[in-house]
Amino acid sequence: MHGLGNDYIYINCLQEHVDHPPALARVISHRHTGVGSDGLILILPSETADLRMEIYNADGSRAQMCGNGIRCVAKYAMEHGLISPSTAAAMNESWQDVRIETDAGVKPCRCQMSDGKIETVRVDMGQPVFDSAAMPSTINGDRIVNYPLGLKRPEPQASACANVRSCLVVTCVSMGNPHAVIFVENLDSIALEVAGPLVTDAPEFPDRINTHFVEIDSAQHVTMKTWERGSGATRACGSGACAVCVAGAITQRTKRKITATLPGGDLVLEWADDDHVYMTGPAVEVFSGTWPI
Repeated sequence: MHGLGNDYIYINCLQEHVDHPPALARVISHRHTGVGSDGLILILPSETADLRMEIYNADGSRAQMCGNGIRCVAKYAMEHGLISPSTAAAMNESWQDVRIETDAGVKPCRCQMSDGKIETVRVDMGQPVFDSAAMPSTINGDRIVNYPLGLKRPEPQASACANVRSCLVVTCVSMGNPHAVIFVENLDSIALEVAGPLVTDAPEFPDRINTHFVEIDSAQHVTMKTWERGSGATRACGSGACAVCVAGAITQRTKRKITATLPGGDLVLEWADDDHVYMTGPAVEVFSGTWPI
């Protein structure tokens, strides 16, 4: 399944069992010798919500949250009968609520239904977190806003990094997982494969950080590119787009409700008056199959 091209392999662990998820994620996610994906998501039973999701990046590392992934889990749960339809669905209303437990807490999802299918999901991504220690980051201060991050270029990559500025201004927001947002004048001038890892793997972020380069098109529209820790360049990042929405608002670059254009398509984000960030976007099932043990 995918959300704007941010593709994961999903396993229904109400029926299946996975012994070693990190090892399976590395093998099955490989673009040339596996199925090919940005990672692996397990759909599991939950004691606090309708279902629980566990996320593993393509390199086997564990992720706390995935905005595009959770929309797909909600769609799968409804269309494959993992949860019972609510009273609203039985009354032929156009929406269905699903609550999904993640490592970043329980996230309510509102699925837009049409002829029994779900194409769009609105997710309550919760409150943004600015605390430096929560990223975690070694940068001092309660917030990392418009912070000049000096980049340390590894000697073997020095020539490849020659066109990357030695200092980038970052604003950091956690949406259950950490994000560094960098506003640029010309997105096409950014060599993502070079600049992305320099920020993601910067020593100021001991657990690494997801990195987003953003061009402001207007106060209500941005265009962005993403380098995800554990997966590299991705077509979209839902939690990252939420972080971009918040970062744009607190730095007074954008409104609190925006459309973000990612390589895979558009997401609608709103940092609402209740301090929660709401993300709306598509979810698509591509195919199902059997993986040999």
